[in-house]
Parts: sequence; C-alpha cells; structure tokens
Amino acid sequence: MPALKPTDMTATVTWLGALTGDDRTAMLGEKYDQIDLTFAGIAGAFHAGLTRPSCSRVTSQYPKGTDIKNERQLSIVSEEELAQIAAAMGVDSIDPARIGATMVIRGIPDFTHVPPSSRLQAPSGATVVVDMENRPCIFPAKSLDVVHPGKGKAFKPAAAGKRGVTAWVAAQGRVAIGDLLTLHIPDQRAWAP
Repeated sequence: MPALKPTDMTATVTWLGALTGDDRTAMLGEKYDQIDLTFAGIAGAFHAGLTRPSCSRVTSQYPKGTDIKNERQLSIVSEEELAQIAAAMGVDSIDPARIGATMVIRGIPDFTHVPPSSRLQAPSGATVVVDMENRPCIFPAKSLDVVHPGKGKAFKPAAAGKRGVTAWVAAQGRVAIGDLLTLHIPDQRAWAP
C-alpha cells in the first residue's frame, strides 16, 4: 500500500527563481522561465547542495555549523499568501526575488501548512518534498525596503504563518512556469499524542 497518496489539489507554477550570490543583505534572486532540479537543488543557487551547515532553526538538535542533510534547497511560497503578506505590510505586492523564493505557486489553500513530507510533483516527474514551514526571517527586510522604503521591517510579522515551506528534491527534472504540480500527502492520521 502506498505511503503517499495523490490528492485532487494542484498548484500552478507562477514564478521561478534563485538567489545565486553570497550576499544575503542584497537578497535579490534571479528570475527564470524554467529550472532544472537536481538532487543538490538548483545549480549555482545559494541554498544548493546535498548538505549544509546547521543554522539557528535547528540548534535544539545540532550545534550551529554542524554538517547536516540539506532540506532547505528550495523555498516555495503561495501567490495567495504573498498577497496577504503584502496587504498586511500596506504594499501593493511583494517581488518573490526579494524574499529568497525559489518557486511561487497558486491554487493550494493554506499552503504554508501542508503536512511535512508532502510532495509536489511536476509533469516532468520532478518531485520536491516539503520539509517544514519556512519561518519568516530578517534578511528580506532590507531587500524589501529598497522598493518599499520604511516597510521592510513589517515583513517578518506580516509573514508569520504565511512564509511558505522549505523543500528538497526527491526526483530530478525540469519545472517551468505554467506547470501544474500535483500535491501528494502522507497517508496517515493526524498526530494525537
């Protein structure tokens, strides 16, 4: 019996990009029409690699800087949630290139809270695994302030619970703007300790 079940939920890819430099202060990603996903993520991207040094998000498990599996290869955000964040910040829109996004999708309600270990599968077979909610951080604030002076600091509180997810590549392949991704979720009941 399969441990993952396809749902009738699909999402359309509306934006693709990647941070390619080391300057997290500038935090301005490059936009693409399509990306090739490998087991190491996106070639040349800031978050590419099979492993990464642990960060503040996992200090309960590992001392900062410990070499761990890279489950943060991608940052996937919802177009609908980005609109909610923008409204809460008092701006017209948020450029995904300024918040470290890899992929923007449209069509899955409450996307930030899909179950961890869910999969998004593209027509090419490329599949990404949702690791967990991507907590808002301070790095996008300076980049957003460039285009929305004085508003960047509002990103972190506005994005709470709406920042999307981190993900890693389970099956290699190409993803393009307009692709329809199918959501697969773990076939298990909700945790009830």
